[in-house]
Amino acid sequence: MAFMAAVSRAALFPRAGIIRSMSNIPENTVYGGPKSQSPDHRVTVTQIKQKHNKSDPITMVTAYDYPSAVHLDSAGIDIALVGDSAAMVVHGYDTTLPITLDEMLVHCRAVARGAKRPLLVGDLPFGFYESSSIQAIDTAVRILKEGAMDAVKLEGGAPSRITAAKSIVEAGIAVMGHVGLTPQAISVLGGFRPQGRNVASAVKVVETALALQEAGCFSVVLECVPPLVAAAATSALQIPTIGIGAGPFCSGQVLVYHDLLGMMQHPHHAKVTPKFCKQFAQVGDVINKALVDYKEEVTSRTFPGAAHSPYKINPADVDGFLSELQKMGLDKAASAAAEAAEKINSNKSK
Repeated sequence: MAFMAAVSRAALFPRAGIIRSMSNIPENTVYGGPKSQSPDHRVTVTQIKQKHNKSDPITMVTAYDYPSAVHLDSAGIDIALVGDSAAMVVHGYDTTLPITLDEMLVHCRAVARGAKRPLLVGDLPFGFYESSSIQAIDTAVRILKEGAMDAVKLEGGAPSRITAAKSIVEAGIAVMGHVGLTPQAISVLGGFRPQGRNVASAVKVVETALALQEAGCFSVVLECVPPLVAAAATSALQIPTIGIGAGPFCSGQVLVYHDLLGMMQHPHHAKVTPKFCKQFAQVGDVINKALVDYKEEVTSRTFPGAAHSPYKINPADVDGFLSELQKMGLDKAASAAAEAAEKINSNKSK
């Protein structure tokens, strides 16, 4: 009987093994107890909560493509955020508003292929979740199913955004909230302006963060608020806060990949890097120098040299090749090939 029961279970749940390997499935499930975490396994929402409970700082960085995702992976970053900031730092727009859901999904899939360990969070882009809770759920489902993300992030503030967050959570999708400076609301905010700088605004930051927690969010981003406001919100919440321009009292920190690397300038920051951003490298200068050096070596015909021209024709076949070119009426090509062969042999003898 036990054997037949096992066979029946296998027939009823043929995909159990596949489901178990998905990153957004809780570790402690009816199919087995928790397993030890290894560097090859995806960080989960549960582990983020555990880090928060132990007061271990949480690291998050944006990623938009396979190379950036691989870098985050190798650095051991906890969370990779596929942010709608891609609109600015990748697509060259002045704001985050123009990027579409289909464009976000392309970025999500690329990051999912490169980042094997971090928890993957995808931004809900402007215009694809505000109309109704149904629209918000549909967009979040696509971010997980088609974008291969583990969770979504949405900007809070308005009651409808809180309702959307609650609906998405109830649909079974983990949600990260976002309060303070919410870039999708710059039309209302009057630009990229810090929040929480007066009593009413500071209270609103804390109240909105609490509302997002009540809606079921597992974490909240605090952007561009005074450190004491972030400290108050972090203390009031039972979920982790991730700060960006919010001081040192948050549960973790996030920066934009291009900004922290000093990689490039995008339209909004064409003249100045954000005040809150520490540039941990000057990768943009390295890239520019490499491109200038490449251009100079190509124009001076020093690249490629012998070291970067590795593919050889069999010396015994050179005369035959030249003969075939001449038969084809390509005397000029035959002369060029013969001259190249002579130069190669001359360089070898030096």
